[in-house]
Amino acid sequence: MKKIIYILPLLLFFIIVGFFINGLNKDPRLIPSPLIGKAAPEFIIPQLIDEGKQLQQTDLKGKVLLLNFWATWCPTCRGEHDVLMEIARHKSVAMYGIDYKDKRPDAIKWLEDLGNPYHAIGFDYEGSVGIDWGVYGTPETFVIDKQGIIRYKHVGAISWQDWKQILEPIVLKLQQE
Repeated sequence: MKKIIYILPLLLFFIIVGFFINGLNKDPRLIPSPLIGKAAPEFIIPQLIDEGKQLQQTDLKGKVLLLNFWATWCPTCRGEHDVLMEIARHKSVAMYGIDYKDKRPDAIKWLEDLGNPYHAIGFDYEGSVGIDWGVYGTPETFVIDKQGIIRYKHVGAISWQDWKQILEPIVLKLQQE
């Protein structure tokens, strides 16, 4: 009886460690979004560059597009930016941005220094739009169809390989529909 009392906590410890290790081995980019197949969440926020204009959910209808959540404080976003600029140069898809939990002057300077791949950029200073979209870190990019339905979510930086092998085929298929 005494051996069971000592073995039980040890067994429980190993079970907890097993769950912990299993959780660490999962790629967070593979977490499915509950928004896939649903209409883009409603929002109205000021634009980053022209504060007098707004960006809203209805702007995301009528064309296939990418919606990229980014921030100047995000080192991964800086690494992704060159790829976004190259995608924009090819003009194969409209790209919108949401500057997430950032400072307006920092974001404007970033775009002046690195270039602006976006058709329009919303300014989500408080992060409320990001929360509604299920964003838990930047960068995150959504593919949205002509009806404003979210078709894909990419978590993390988009590499050129990600664009060519994953995102571009989805965009091209949606553009043909």
